[in-house]
Amino acid sequence: GAWLTGDSSAEPTRTPYTAGRTVWHSVPVDTLFPRTLKGTGAGPGGTNRTWTRLAVAADGDCAKGLDPLLRTTLRSVGCERMVRATYTDSTRSAVTTVGMVVTEADAAGMQALSVRFTEQKLAARKDLMPRTYAPEGTVAAGFGDRQRASWTVRPLTEIPVVVFAVSGFADARTVAEPQPADAATETPATTDIAQAGLGHEARGIADRVERGLRTTVTDLVEPPA
Repeated sequence: GAWLTGDSSAEPTRTPYTAGRTVWHSVPVDTLFPRTLKGTGAGPGGTNRTWTRLAVAADGDCAKGLDPLLRTTLRSVGCERMVRATYTDSTRSAVTTVGMVVTEADAAGMQALSVRFTEQKLAARKDLMPRTYAPEGTVAAGFGDRQRASWTVRPLTEIPVVVFAVSGFADARTVAEPQPADAATETPATTDIAQAGLGHEARGIADRVERGLRTTVTDLVEPPA
């Protein structure tokens, strides 16, 4: 009733949590997952990267995009919706799926999840890798579970979102020993995954999608005067 009378003081306060929970359907897909991502200094040795989006998956729940154990790990924050996209680098030798799990949790819930990930080192566990999105008719068509090479999973605390990314070789080769992105980007690089820059692919794409998400939520909460 107060809204109808024009009483602006009665309007609900928009917070990063209320805004963040709606981005999956209120923000254009090209904003969440730009067609092109620029990775200045994001490659091994500070080299530049450019990533091109291959396809965006239809939004859905977490059943198809996350392995059962990772879904169980995120059960405490709930899964409002999940959105994903897959990118390739300029040489089309690497493919990376990046995504967001929009949760049902409040700030305390997300903080607790972040602490748990840190204390239990959950982001480095191979059995908690996200699944890939392999769009047909693209260089990522053969990007399945056995092709996962490097990954990152990040519970955010300022907004109710878990950002993740998983990378692999575009030639669909299987990977016997996947390596978390934090380990694969350490110096010196010794594994095939690290030397191929797949840790940098996962981390670099996740960084830019996360950065864009934060900017979008800030703009929704604090629109320009």
